[in-house]
Amino acid sequence: MTFRLIFLPLTAVLFFACSPEKDRPQSPPNIIYILADDLGYGDLGCYGQEKIETPHIDALAASGMLFTQHYSGAPVCAPARAVLLTGQHSGRAQVRGNDEWGDRGDVWNYMAMLADSTLEGQRPIKEGTTTLGSLLQGAGYTTAIVGKWGLGAPHTVGVPNKQGFDYFFGYNCQRQAHTLYPVHLWENDRRVYLNNDTIPPNTRLPEGADPYSEESYADYFLTDYAPEEMFKRIQEFVKEETDSPFFLYWATPIPHVPLQAPEKWIDYYVNKFGEEDPYLGERSYFPARHPRATYAAMVSYLDEQVGNLVQQLKDQGIYDNTLIIFTSDNGPTFNGGTDSPWFNSAGIFREESGYGKGYLYEGGIRVPMIASWPAKIKKGTQSDHASVFYDVMPTLAEIAGAEETYDSDGVSFLPTLIGEDQKEHEYLYWEFPSYGGQMAVRIGNWKALRLNIHDGESEWQLFDLSNDLLESNDLAADHPEIIRKVEAIVAEAHVPATNPRWRYAALGEEPK
Repeated sequence: MTFRLIFLPLTAVLFFACSPEKDRPQSPPNIIYILADDLGYGDLGCYGQEKIETPHIDALAASGMLFTQHYSGAPVCAPARAVLLTGQHSGRAQVRGNDEWGDRGDVWNYMAMLADSTLEGQRPIKEGTTTLGSLLQGAGYTTAIVGKWGLGAPHTVGVPNKQGFDYFFGYNCQRQAHTLYPVHLWENDRRVYLNNDTIPPNTRLPEGADPYSEESYADYFLTDYAPEEMFKRIQEFVKEETDSPFFLYWATPIPHVPLQAPEKWIDYYVNKFGEEDPYLGERSYFPARHPRATYAAMVSYLDEQVGNLVQQLKDQGIYDNTLIIFTSDNGPTFNGGTDSPWFNSAGIFREESGYGKGYLYEGGIRVPMIASWPAKIKKGTQSDHASVFYDVMPTLAEIAGAEETYDSDGVSFLPTLIGEDQKEHEYLYWEFPSYGGQMAVRIGNWKALRLNIHDGESEWQLFDLSNDLLESNDLAADHPEIIRKVEAIVAEAHVPATNPRWRYAALGEEPK
């Protein structure tokens, strides 16, 4: 296994002094990293979306750089976030799949979690882990996460305040985020109770209710909408942080199901799309009277929030020297009433069930990524540089002038942002031990994919992404030399997981 140990001993001022003044900022920028949840590559107007309106995010792309080949670190929530925050690919990251830590008790019981906070949250990342938060704290940044955490339950070493974040507001537990009108959220280490009744996730329509009546769905739209409460804290944090640079990790739960959105946006899309059949909850989460309109409403509501945040930065006079990165944690989902094929949510990739979220096909891991930094990034630019979540750590470390030694598999894409020569990856690597067990390797335009590893009979498939973005033409039999190279990469990159749930018997490991 090759570990990339990176040491940046220079201060931010000295680091940026090594290049021409026009190419480097005089002081480290504020950094805002916006992570949408289950937003597909094709869900934004600037990536070709035709049904959902996203004018503010499109304007963000027009003001900076749009990436066409950016990848998540994993095809589902927790491991994608772990790869992002630790800079290590999923072949050796601490978290490689969703782990609800079920040996604690009835962790899927919403009412039980409400009564006992020790049932909330996921298995924690280790104490002392270097995260984006701790790295930037060391560089003099004030750090905050607002949104969904998912990397350490309450009362453990994995909570945000013990993993490099000065401030936290949102969902500690990703299961709690299965309602956007929760009973409570967390502010640092305490619960903040909202003005919402208790409606456990997956609650169906009352018996005898008319599924075509709006009134039948009233229980799913309560008082305090979590994304709105979170955005209030974002605005407060940005308003207060004027004396030193800040890092804001905005991990919005939108547009992850359940389908819940502000009424004004739902009405807007009902008028635009016309009548549609209701979703009755047969594929989990809550029912929705207008499922397509509500999904679109969620995306446009997030877009509206992004626009409001950009305007706030401008009003405070800090927009030009603020780096904003907007992306998504994985591809579009297949449940909860969503209709990814109707929206063409994966854009130029396949989006139907089995090809989007949960799978290492392009539709599951290639995600939109926009970077805006008016002081440094040329507006209206586009990059086909192949980048991935574990590149974010070295990129932000370089930008901030971080002095801490850290262990990352990433390559900084700062040169791409500012128009300089960019180092490319030798390969990109993914593992995902769930959904049958999967591995993927990208070498140049070659993409090797192995599915259903746990059944013991899977073989590598090989696709040429230069002319087969749908990954439909398997060329493995024609290129055994590429497959041999892929297997050598797996032997180098894969480290057996400490969690037995994420091990591969096919690799001679002892799974749980």
